Amino acid sequence: MYKDSEVDDFFEMMLKKCHRCQSEEQQAIIRNAFLWAKEIHTGKRRKSGELFIFHPLEVALIVGKKIGLGYKAIVTALLHDILDDSDFTIDDISIFFGEKIAYLVDGVHKISHSIQFHHSQQAEILKQIIIGLSDDIHVIYIKLAERLHDMRTLDFLPVNRQLKLAGETLHIYAPLAQRVGSYDIKVELEDLALKYRQPNVYKEIVEKINFTNEKRVSFINRFSLPIIEKLTKNKIKYRIDSRPKSISSIWNKMQNKKVPFEEVFDLFAIRIIFTPSSLEKEIEECWKIFSHVIQIYPTTSSDRLRDWITSPKSNGYEALHITVMSKEERWVEVQIRSERMNEIAERGLAAHWKYKGLEMKKNQLDRWAKEIKWQLQTCQSDDLEFLENYKLTELSSEIFVLSNVGEIYKLPNSATVLDFAFSSQNENAFNCIGAKVNARVVELQTILHSGDEIEILTSKTQHPQTEWLKFVITPKAKTLLREYFRDIF
Repeated sequence: MYKDSEVDDFFEMMLKKCHRCQSEEQQAIIRNAFLWAKEIHTGKRRKSGELFIFHPLEVALIVGKKIGLGYKAIVTALLHDILDDSDFTIDDISIFFGEKIAYLVDGVHKISHSIQFHHSQQAEILKQIIIGLSDDIHVIYIKLAERLHDMRTLDFLPVNRQLKLAGETLHIYAPLAQRVGSYDIKVELEDLALKYRQPNVYKEIVEKINFTNEKRVSFINRFSLPIIEKLTKNKIKYRIDSRPKSISSIWNKMQNKKVPFEEVFDLFAIRIIFTPSSLEKEIEECWKIFSHVIQIYPTTSSDRLRDWITSPKSNGYEALHITVMSKEERWVEVQIRSERMNEIAERGLAAHWKYKGLEMKKNQLDRWAKEIKWQLQTCQSDDLEFLENYKLTELSSEIFVLSNVGEIYKLPNSATVLDFAFSSQNENAFNCIGAKVNARVVELQTILHSGDEIEILTSKTQHPQTEWLKFVITPKAKTLLREYFRDIF
């Protein structure tokens, strides 16, 4: 807990950590926003007894240091609570700080005030967030930073409030952090949610991780040594990080596989982060490092490879993951990333500002946001149904499939031929009778897999059947089918 006398020192520290706020003009605007916030929140304290001003300062620190946004986001973080604590309006903020900052403050404020204390309102929160995402992604990052600091300081709230915020965080904010590529924030939010939802489980896993730390470090050192020798010999500029899986990830694997902590097979992981000789050779050199690793630790199954370089995730994530067997017969996950890939993996799409010479990888995220926004505008289903559809598609793993003319489509895991039909050709989907998948005729309910090539087969005499709703999983297919049956019945 900070002392009252540390407010100004904390601000100066936060300002130094904002690497994109170095001009005198930008720093002057940030200082002005800090003085506003400090004055408006004078005398106000949080449940912990700490001065309230430390909350916007902490949010600004997360926004500037952890996420890497610029001065307008920092100012927004400092001002995000003043509409509740003063008579100032959005117009006032616009006059003193400009329309852009006023828009961001208003966006964060609207999302915060859409939150209700009932589960049935979670979908409405999600709708507000997605609409904000479609307009300016900075609103989302600032809101995630605010939620992260709230979760870090839950200890002083009553248990019922802790559980409410933890559940909301797990179901809405952690998945959203994943969608915009902020892996560090996503992991910390999930771990903190577990800490308050299942404190005994959280404590037990933390204790086991700490207890095994010395052995884990020793094992990782032995495992990494041949890789270090190989990469050094080939004059590759690199560094190796190692860390255990996140606490929530370990718990999820224990639950899904019904195994104890000791049997989580890929508990160990290392990350090779390299500096490419040039941006043009980045991908080629990533695969070269991969080849060096499997020469040392051969693998016999392509299932152990996760290639997110050829097909990056929709949140911009790029890397090669390979799970290999160590000489001591333990599974180890090896992740291979360039410095650029690592920056984007840790900070998300916000990190792209450092790489303006590269093509922005926001297209897939933009398509996702537009798809959800389309659903909000056309779907007449209730909130809980919308939330369930969102979970089915956006929180599951993704597959990439090809149309028979070579177009790539991203679908949720377990999507069917009919889901693809509605995604690729709305006008013919209602007349779909099946498909050729990899040149083999299959039924509508056939589940697709990454790499499948699909040609939709139709007939003018075919019409939708109510049982179609039982095996489609994409929101678009569900929505269009429900509208069809609503119109004819």
